[in-house]
Formats: sequence, C-alpha cells, structure tokens
Amino acid sequence: MGFATIDIEREKRCGFPEVIFCQGKTPADTAGIAKEILKHHKYLMATRADEKTYRSVKRVIRDAVYHQKARIITVDRRAKPGCVMKQGLIVVITGGTSDIPVAEEARITAEMMGNRVETLYDVGVAGIHRILDHSQLIRKANVIIVVAGMEGALASVVGGLVDKPVIGVPTSVGYGAHFQGLAPLLTMLNSCAAGVAVVNIDNGFGAGYMASLINK
Repeated sequence: MGFATIDIEREKRCGFPEVIFCQGKTPADTAGIAKEILKHHKYLMATRADEKTYRSVKRVIRDAVYHQKARIITVDRRAKPGCVMKQGLIVVITGGTSDIPVAEEARITAEMMGNRVETLYDVGVAGIHRILDHSQLIRKANVIIVVAGMEGALASVVGGLVDKPVIGVPTSVGYGAHFQGLAPLLTMLNSCAAGVAVVNIDNGFGAGYMASLINK
C-alpha cells in the first residue's frame, strides 16, 4: 500500500487475520489498512483505537463497531459472528475497576477468536473473600486471565487456587513506586504459583490471543 504491507496469509498460518495496532498510525492510514484487510477476510480487529480513528474507519466501513473501554474496533461479517466454541471457557479477572479497560481488551480479543468468555471484575487481594466467593466459576475455566495493577499479587492468588493455566497481565495502574506497571510485572514474574505465565504491561490483546490458543 506504499505505507503498509498487509499480511493477507496471516489467518492461514496463525488462525486469525492480521490485527491493526492503531497507536502511532494516522486515522486515515488505519482506515486504509482496515479496508484492505476486509478485501481478503470477513472479520477484522484493530486495537488501541481512539474515537477519531474509529470515525475515520466508520466512514469507509459502515458496519465497524467501537468498543470504547477496550479501545478496539471490530468488524464481523461471518455467517455466525464469533463462531463460539461449545467447549472451553476463558475467565477474565481484574484486581480493581481501574484494570477493566485492559481486561476488556482481552475479553473482546478472545471473543473475536471464537471463545466463550466470562468476566469477574474488582475482586482484588484487598478483599480476598471476593475471589474466594467465585471459586466454582474460576475452576470451570480452561484458561484464566488475571489483570492487576498496584502490586499485582492477584495472579499468584488465583494460580494457587486452580489447576489451569493463568495468564497474568500487569497494568500501569498504581502510585509512584509502582513504576507504570513494572512493580506488578516483577511480582507476577516472580510468582511462586507454578501455573502463572505473564504478558507485557497493559497487553490485554496478547493475553486474550494466548488464552484462545490454549483453549483451542
């Protein structure tokens, strides 16, 4: 396209079309890339999109949908949108309500990839009884995504309660010594719960994608 080279074979190789990362792109460039991808695929996802980018995409793709909290644009023209798998459940958990935007990025990603997803928000370690009240739900999951800022201890707590893989997502939510997510990242990486793996700070998309691969 002059400014972008679209990977139209991504779905054949990896099971999902190329996803547009909007940050750093102009709204017009994002819209152009989205239009080109939809020439080859029936569905599309663009992450880290703002309202201005969405309006630009919407002008050329009328059925585009904006998920404001997740900052994701989706288009789904499949006969059965989402093609939800009958087997397997992904549960997305957050420590606090401030972590929800990153968790929503993970949820939308997993749902677009065909997974059944349930959420459990604001159940952090400051009130540990809240997660214990939902132990039946988290034990039903095939994969659990734990999104937490501050000290990020929730991933270890959940990892100690289940025999399922836990994907920790540290967020940039916290005070000064939290270092924009570095503190929970290190906590999760140093988890003594053996089933915890970690993605990058605020990377809800990466967690949702990985959870989907595990679930399949």
